[in-house]
Amino acid sequence: MGWAKIIFASIIAGIGGGLGALLFRFLVTVTRKFFFDILSARFEVFLMPIIGALLIYPIVKNNPRVRGTGVPEVIESVIFRKGEIGGKFAILKVIATSITIGSGGSAGREGPIGFIGASIASWISRRLSLSPQIKRLITTCGLAAGISGTFNTPLAGAMFALEVIYMGAFSLNLVPIFISSIIGNAITLAFLGRAFEVEIPSGLSHSISEGLYYVLMGLITGVLAPAFAKTLYKIGDVLERIPLLPRLIIGALVVGVLGSQLEGYGIFGVGYEGLQLALLGKLGLRTMIILAVAKAVATIFTIASGFSGGIFAPSLYIGAMLGGAFAMLFNLNPQSYSLIGMAAFFSALTQAPITQILMVAELTGEYSLLPAVMIASTVSFLTARLIFKGSSIYTLKLEKRGLRIRTGRPMILEMVKVEEIMSRDVVYLRAGFKNEEVISKAIQTCHDCFPVLDESGTVIGVICVQDVLRGTKEPLRACTIEKDKSARDALEILMKQRILPVVDETGKLVGVVTKSDIYKAYYMAVEETFIEGEP
Repeated sequence: MGWAKIIFASIIAGIGGGLGALLFRFLVTVTRKFFFDILSARFEVFLMPIIGALLIYPIVKNNPRVRGTGVPEVIESVIFRKGEIGGKFAILKVIATSITIGSGGSAGREGPIGFIGASIASWISRRLSLSPQIKRLITTCGLAAGISGTFNTPLAGAMFALEVIYMGAFSLNLVPIFISSIIGNAITLAFLGRAFEVEIPSGLSHSISEGLYYVLMGLITGVLAPAFAKTLYKIGDVLERIPLLPRLIIGALVVGVLGSQLEGYGIFGVGYEGLQLALLGKLGLRTMIILAVAKAVATIFTIASGFSGGIFAPSLYIGAMLGGAFAMLFNLNPQSYSLIGMAAFFSALTQAPITQILMVAELTGEYSLLPAVMIASTVSFLTARLIFKGSSIYTLKLEKRGLRIRTGRPMILEMVKVEEIMSRDVVYLRAGFKNEEVISKAIQTCHDCFPVLDESGTVIGVICVQDVLRGTKEPLRACTIEKDKSARDALEILMKQRILPVVDETGKLVGVVTKSDIYKAYYMAVEETFIEGEP
């Protein structure tokens, strides 16, 4: 595909992502005014999230995938769905998230804004009839545009897309992503004058003598971030046993009580007002600890109960409070450590340290604090990686759906489904076969292994020529795989057996996969990962 079309698509994706971010900000502002300026005059403020729960209940009931942050859905789209995001799903996600945040739900708007940008870019890709590999790239461009426009950080926005969504940086693919990120940021600045609504103090610096404190800060956040993520999903599992409406009301009630008791500190909604106080050093030790715990609990119950919203802003809030409290315990500068803690906690939670390192540099407009941020973020990232075992707060949600993803490495075999590479014309044997049949089939077909089926057509094992020559008379037990699984899943099984029978939902044989099919899958995936065409 020519580069002219790719660059054109990335420009349109950047415009779409930027405009989508503006639209979502407007919706959140309108819904927040509706709840906290109009309804709060008639009802107690702690009831606002409950009213929001009643409003989004029909949306979530009929569209369960609307729940959550939005970023996992973009990852799933890029890796498993060739960049496709359904238009109806995107619209419902926007409505549910704006109500969640506007009614006081403790959730971020950054992930949803990235999702909106990706959804618009996916729609653009369909209108331009782009190939699957370019659809993936342009969908990623849309997310980058949304994130960069939110924070006024075009470089960090592009890096977030590369680290979290695209799972790797390929030199030719960088160009469209950076173009979209810059355009998305420019559109936000053109309309609003500023992207990030939090004032970052100037003149912050680090001291070489505090190196051990940066490491300790990284270790603490590296342990607490995975604990936060795993608690979120564990509470979600518990709440799943409760019908949806009572579950939403429970979550809303927790948020309502906490938010009303700590009004003005950012427990309700995105939380930028509380983050601002932390970065300006206007909070005490006890207050920062209380706010870190309260925001964590409010966010966990918001997301786990079924509301729609992101974790980007809440994680920055929690990290900033932890960093500021840490500084006060050791008589350090709470403003600097709030920023360091913010970066370290987010790096651990999302397994995207480079994004936060770049974001701090872009937000502060200077590099004096960068070494401290790099140390703390790297340590927290590595510590959390040991606990997460290759997952992140985003991929944990996908793993619960059976989609296996590991952060920090390009997704190659995960991008190809078994049904795309399996052989459908399968040579098989029936139970009760004779060894002479195996030898005869091998001579006729040049195959050395065969699935064995019972009378109903269900796979009961495999038999290979080598097994027959050893005197085996019964099929050996073998694992099977469903056709919608990934080539990566197939490879892991094929490391232990010669062939892999593919079955449908009833267990009937529909195909077979061998290691040569995995080689084919690898080349297919590489072709879909690297964009084609000469610039």
